[in-house]
Amino acid sequence: MVYEHAGVEPDILCTAKGIASGMPLSAFVAKESVMQWKPGSHGSTYGGNPVCIASAMATMDLIEGGYMENARKMGGYIFGRINDWPSRFKVVGDVRGKGLMIGIEIVRDQKTKEKATDLRDAVISKAFHKGVLVLSSGENSIRMSPPLLIDQEQADFAINTLEDCFREAERKI
Repeated sequence: MVYEHAGVEPDILCTAKGIASGMPLSAFVAKESVMQWKPGSHGSTYGGNPVCIASAMATMDLIEGGYMENARKMGGYIFGRINDWPSRFKVVGDVRGKGLMIGIEIVRDQKTKEKATDLRDAVISKAFHKGVLVLSSGENSIRMSPPLLIDQEQADFAINTLEDCFREAERKI
């Protein structure tokens, strides 16, 4: 969990989406001190059904069985390959993230950090047509969030493809 990397212990944790590999399920986890509610005083649309709970259990087995370690290892590998992008590509303002949640800021000028939404969108489109799916994030960032089971060959393909896309974008400015 992200909070573990930050060295904090939350009183309340809400999670959803990946908890059941896409099935509609969420979880609300809290310390006993804040969970002093009368029965029936809270509920949840995505509080669970047997199929979603089974999916969550299988997801946890996969995460604990190696996917978490792979995310740590491959996240480190990817960051090792891309952390110099701001010095190699004039359209990359910053590279940041943790594990396999990676943000790449796209700028028109690295000194002023002028946002380049149009360049970001062009890179995303080019990457898609070359077989790499990345998402926009905020006004001018690209979100790379590969699956937890990504391997080095797949990571290299994505990185090399994005590098080609950045070169193409730079020729346009």
